[in-house]
Amino acid sequence: MKTIKVNVVTPDGPVYESDVEMVSTKAKSGELGILPGHIPLVAPLEIGSVRLKKGGNTEIIAVSGGFLEVRPDTVTVLAQAAEKASDIDVERAKRAKERAEKRLRAQQQENIDFKRAELALRRAINRLAVSEKK
Repeated sequence: MKTIKVNVVTPDGPVYESDVEMVSTKAKSGELGILPGHIPLVAPLEIGSVRLKKGGNTEIIAVSGGFLEVRPDTVTVLAQAAEKASDIDVERAKRAKERAEKRLRAQQQENIDFKRAELALRRAINRLAVSEKK
């Protein structure tokens, strides 16, 4: 079966590099499925997961936004943060979720940055959801 090379990169360095049969992810414009031979594309990503199908298995990577670039022979995900499902520290993600929820509840009493707390909560929920799919 045909494959396409995938690189997932963050400011801290590479997270994933392999040849896969299909890439699925959620862009700001909607769900994307990338197969070998896809037309060139650049799309901003939502906080979500990148699913990589390879030999009947699916690897999942949690990403905190970024960009997807598709070229004829390569897909590059430039993410602000990314973690493989197997690398996610579930307890740390649960604590981050609890902190974000607490900030959102306290927002009514204090001058809390609501958008920042909401994004932190979305990132934590995404990491927990991805970790459950490993």
